[in-house]
Amino acid sequence: MANLDSEVDALWKEYALAFRDWDDHTLARWLAQTLGQLEGRVWRLSHPLLESYRLAAQLAHDRQIWFKRLATPPAAYAIAGCCRAPVLPLLTRDVRENGLLCAHCNETLVPFEEIPAAVRGQLAAWADAYAPVHAVAHWDEARQKSVPDYDRAYEAAAQDAEALLARAGFELGPRLLEFCPAVVWEDHDECLEVRPEDIVAPPET
Repeated sequence: MANLDSEVDALWKEYALAFRDWDDHTLARWLAQTLGQLEGRVWRLSHPLLESYRLAAQLAHDRQIWFKRLATPPAAYAIAGCCRAPVLPLLTRDVRENGLLCAHCNETLVPFEEIPAAVRGQLAAWADAYAPVHAVAHWDEARQKSVPDYDRAYEAAAQDAEALLARAGFELGPRLLEFCPAVVWEDHDECLEVRPEDIVAPPET
């Protein structure tokens, strides 16, 4: 797993080279324009546009682009207290512990207790349902032996995670749009080997 993480990190560093030759003004303008394209929608974390945006945003964070105010983001975006970037929340399975994360710096953007009450209760129930499902991937040997077939339990947990992540993205994410100009949601669970392509949108009615 460590080798895989190292390989992925190296790949992302290679991808980020596309933005490193941009001057600060060019980078700031691209980020502001892209925020305009993101506005009004809920985005998968794995979406190519979002992945590109986050690569650029990480570089912008390192250069303190938003502190320099080199470009004006769309008016709908408030300014985040954590890093002074426009507010772009990331919904993860750890929302109860970490609240909504900042898609720019990965710090807590909105503590859980400050999420509007209209959706906080639903997020709490969702997180409480997700926690034991995710925990199956981390059972110790004794716990694994306590069930007749751990592989089957693991596969069942993965299927449950797929359904819960789909609910986060397609039901709860849109609820957050009532308070945020755009929302990003974590559409994978590496511990349960749930990939973005495993999470399917519900059929339109």
